[in-house]
Amino acid sequence: MTGPIMDTAAVTAAIREVANAEILPKFRALADDEIIEKRPGDVVTVADRLAEQALTRIFRAANPDCLVVGEEGVYADPAPLKALPTAELAWVIDPIDGTRNFASGSPDFAVMVAEVRAGVTTRGWIWQPMHDRMYVAELGSGVRLNDEPVAARPAPEQLVGALHGRYGHPRPGVPEQVSLVRLAGCCGVDYPNVVEGRRAFLGYWSMHPWDHLPGALMVTETGGRVATTDGRTYAPGVTGRYLLAAGSPEIWELAAGLAKDQFSR
Repeated sequence: MTGPIMDTAAVTAAIREVANAEILPKFRALADDEIIEKRPGDVVTVADRLAEQALTRIFRAANPDCLVVGEEGVYADPAPLKALPTAELAWVIDPIDGTRNFASGSPDFAVMVAEVRAGVTTRGWIWQPMHDRMYVAELGSGVRLNDEPVAARPAPEQLVGALHGRYGHPRPGVPEQVSLVRLAGCCGVDYPNVVEGRRAFLGYWSMHPWDHLPGALMVTETGGRVATTDGRTYAPGVTGRYLLAAGSPEIWELAAGLAKDQFSR
């Protein structure tokens, strides 16, 4: 690998700078032709593309041989996604997570970046610019929010969970101590909600690495579990029917039973 890998502070600064330059000027200021539907129900904005390009330039300037897996780049060329599990050094970028929220003027969007080394997520960043909240995780070193450590919290008596799709609505078979609510439409909001105890568990159909790697590291670093419903721990290249993230292994087991019960209905 050419050159030293960017330190955590440099990556954090780069994420803030790119958001300030390419994303925030377009917030609530997008022209109609700056919102593009890639496929039915899946939108991208000019800000997504410019931010991903800017972060890609920064990472490649530091390490020309690195692999960059960006949500928008993979849409055009899926080869980097296939190379992710075996790459010596990869940067995974979601330039605007929650693009639909961003395009509609909601502040619930985030910039997310993960560092992956030889198939292991080693660092992760979630920047919520409109809420001024920067979450940073380092493997084995926990999670920090705006440079302050985030401690694991005990589970409350009433568990609030959010499950993707039709499972996001209350239905028979849900235990009394569990309340189901909607996902935020942004993994960069959902995962910090688990890390800080506002949500007990999350469930998703899709498992794109740019959506889940940063937050999954944060959840596991604060004592939680992220795995598919067939029990495979989430990591680059892991896919399955359904992905569950929970604040503790015990809550994960409860959520898995709930999800499987709902699947059978």
